[in-house]
Amino acid sequence: MSHIVVVGAGLAGCEAAWTAANAGADVTLIEMKPDKYTPAHTSPDFAELVCSNSLKAKRVETAAGLLKQEMRRLGSVCMAAADTCAVPAGGALAVDRKLFSKEVTARILAHPKIKVVRREVTDPFEPEGDAVIFATGPLTSPGLSRRLAEMFGG
Repeated sequence: MSHIVVVGAGLAGCEAAWTAANAGADVTLIEMKPDKYTPAHTSPDFAELVCSNSLKAKRVETAAGLLKQEMRRLGSVCMAAADTCAVPAGGALAVDRKLFSKEVTARILAHPKIKVVRREVTDPFEPEGDAVIFATGPLTSPGLSRRLAEMFGG
């Protein structure tokens, strides 16, 4: 089967790694924490919710609720963790942030097809795999951000 490299263990990176591994790929998930943090990071755990503990509406009649239900049906690691770590929040799905991150991290680390490498990637051409997914989002490390800005002119 193929080897997939995922850079970044946030929500998107964890979902990408989980989905690829469950489809039979060997996955290397590269995460810069705990060696490197941005000002928003506080924990070495994955899928760190830094802005809110709310994942929006639970009702399937809403776009957010329907998306979450579709993610559950597709075997989402983040939705499984969210359901385990849910806290009362009326019509919203809210989670205990620390427990959520710990739960996602534990599930990823326990997956037999996911290898976790803890280091910063600063060269977008350095990770090698049959496919490389960059899922670093708004908390991309300054080193990788600088390199991408040099490559693309800003």
